[in-house]
Amino acid sequence: MTTVRNAASCAVSCLVLTAALAYSQSPIERAPARSVAVTNPLERNEQARLAGAKLYARECAACHGSAGQGLGKAPPLSRSAVSEAAPGVLFWVLRNGSLARGMPSFAYLPEPERWQIVTFLRALGSGTIPANQNADSSESTPRSPLNQK
Repeated sequence: MTTVRNAASCAVSCLVLTAALAYSQSPIERAPARSVAVTNPLERNEQARLAGAKLYARECAACHGSAGQGLGKAPPLSRSAVSEAAPGVLFWVLRNGSLARGMPSFAYLPEPERWQIVTFLRALGSGTIPANQNADSSESTPRSPLNQK
């Protein structure tokens, strides 16, 4: 009986430690190594960046702030850790979210729209654009170059 109790106690301890480790790492740090090699098909595409700004305003700004400054528990996205992260890593974070940190998955967004957000995030953190430039525009979201025929 003691052996079973010790084994159960050990299993619970391992689960607690695993959960603590997962929470201590940022979603960027938890992205699988293979995501680093994934490239953004919309990198340096101005139309994609503008569309990403509008999507960011709609999908992300409520938690991360209109300027990417972070609000409450949501971390700032205008920091170098985000702008310097590989595009595939940011795409992975958008697709998978981080339940431990309260970030939902954005897998429901079409893939081109997630790449547009990645394009905007990398420009946002690099300081090359004003954080909320075109984010509040009433114009419709430009179509992705991936969807154009």
